[in-house]
Amino acid sequence: MHIIKRILGYLGRYKGRFIAAIALLIMFIALNMVSPYISKLMVDEVIRGGNRRLFIVLLFAILIVAAIRGGVQYLRGYYLESVSQSCLYDLRNEMFTHLQGQSFTYFDDNRVGELMSRMTGDLEGIRAFIAGGIPVLLENFIYFIGTSIVLFSMNTKLALVSLAVSPFVAWLALRFDSRIRPVFSEIREQQAALNTATQENITGVRVVKAFAREDYEIEKFEKENRLNLDKNVKSAHIWAKYFPVMDFISGFCSVAVLWYGGRMVAQGIITLGTLVAFNSYLWMLIMPMRMLGWVINIMERAVTSGQRVFEILDTGSIVTEKENPYQPGTVHGHVTFENVSLHYKDQLALVDIGLDAPAGKTVAIMGTTGAGKTTIINALNRFYDVSRGRVLVDGVDVRDWKLNALRGNIGIVMQDVFLFSATIEENIMYGNPNATREEVIRAAKVADAHDFIMEMPQGYETIVGERGTGLSGGQKQRIAIARAIIKNPKILIMDDCTSAVDMETEFKIQQALKDIMEGRTTFIVAHRISSVKDADEIILLDEGRIIERGTHQQLLNRKGEYYDIYSQQYKDFEDFEGDRRVI
Repeated sequence: MHIIKRILGYLGRYKGRFIAAIALLIMFIALNMVSPYISKLMVDEVIRGGNRRLFIVLLFAILIVAAIRGGVQYLRGYYLESVSQSCLYDLRNEMFTHLQGQSFTYFDDNRVGELMSRMTGDLEGIRAFIAGGIPVLLENFIYFIGTSIVLFSMNTKLALVSLAVSPFVAWLALRFDSRIRPVFSEIREQQAALNTATQENITGVRVVKAFAREDYEIEKFEKENRLNLDKNVKSAHIWAKYFPVMDFISGFCSVAVLWYGGRMVAQGIITLGTLVAFNSYLWMLIMPMRMLGWVINIMERAVTSGQRVFEILDTGSIVTEKENPYQPGTVHGHVTFENVSLHYKDQLALVDIGLDAPAGKTVAIMGTTGAGKTTIINALNRFYDVSRGRVLVDGVDVRDWKLNALRGNIGIVMQDVFLFSATIEENIMYGNPNATREEVIRAAKVADAHDFIMEMPQGYETIVGERGTGLSGGQKQRIAIARAIIKNPKILIMDDCTSAVDMETEFKIQQALKDIMEGRTTFIVAHRISSVKDADEIILLDEGRIIERGTHQQLLNRKGEYYDIYSQQYKDFEDFEGDRRVI
């Protein structure tokens, strides 16, 4: 009921239209309940009583009721669908907005296919309940109460016969509810798993084909699809087991009324018209009994979907802003790490990191894969909160900053380049939506991307595929660099951003970046010595700890880990002058 109440809370935003729909629903039921009474008059007054004038009146009454009922049904359907779609719109927006506020940790722990399943299938389950389940539930309830009152007013004994089977139907409905609920939960979870398998396969189709693993992927998909089939068949088996019994009991009610009512007509206790009307009203009583299982079915689907949707909405972000966050007018870009440690999934990713990068200085970070290079960048951007210590920007803890203000002054080129399905210009302007075409071109030239862009059929208007499909790794990286540059940030982060370009292109980009880096605090994460040798300070990481630090020449003179990396990368291009090596 808690989930149902939360769903109904969204209806409150559109209570005017919903109340109008319910009023039309009541009017529709009232019109339906008039028809059996007209049938009673037709039998008793016209057929048996010979009142021919009343015959024409009753025919016109039937036509008028049918016409009004059609109009009411149209308006009712329109209002209900309007309300359900509006609630779906609000829920979808709320979910998407909520996801935008989640930290990296949340997306590390949740699969994309799972989230997509909740954003689509589960929301549709809630919409179906609002558009169909609630109206049918109200309709059946009104029919049951209204018809019961009419039947008792016509004949108490016959009404009691009609209602005799109701307790059995109710008991079966409760049994059905207890059996079907866990099955629906399993179905929704399995559909999410199926969506995840599909999404991962389509996203990684190039890897699949490169390793000739199509058969494996087909087998994996068939396994998930088979589980989905089995769970839906299990649901259908439960449905098939209970519904015929409920339908039989409801049908038995009609037989009992005809038998007992027929005897009463023969004994002259009631008229034939009363029995005809009673039988028509009886179907209005039986229908709610028959529909009870369907209502429970759609309600359970909505509850299952609602649990999954509200689970997302109730999950708070680990990274949150303070009540009155720091939002400065001017940012200088002085970055300090004070004894920073960071746990990631019960593993220590950073250990006692201390560094100071005054505004305008360049810090390079090197280390093996998994050493913690990108984790330092993530801590600076506050994608993850540190476990101990502080990360300061201009002397203020990043946890005290307004997130948009902090990240708005940081331009980052991530190691895993992501481009949107849009034009090249739109991808570059993502860093600055108000940029002019001239600024876009200037940023592209700095990133050495202008020439290859102009060689494309539509130039800057060329639409790239999903995740940059159609572009080489180096081209994607250069567009990502232009996207960061056009932001004109105070802090510039280059996370291994030239790894996919050749050394000649890397040299061109580095030369162009020198002017851009002037006056900005720059962090360069790289594996190549050529990318870091001009930095004001180079930090070498190993298992989250700083093992060496200094300038390029200082580190070479120590002949430690950095010296070994240098020797490996330039062993074929070295000249010796005593103990000093020069390229």
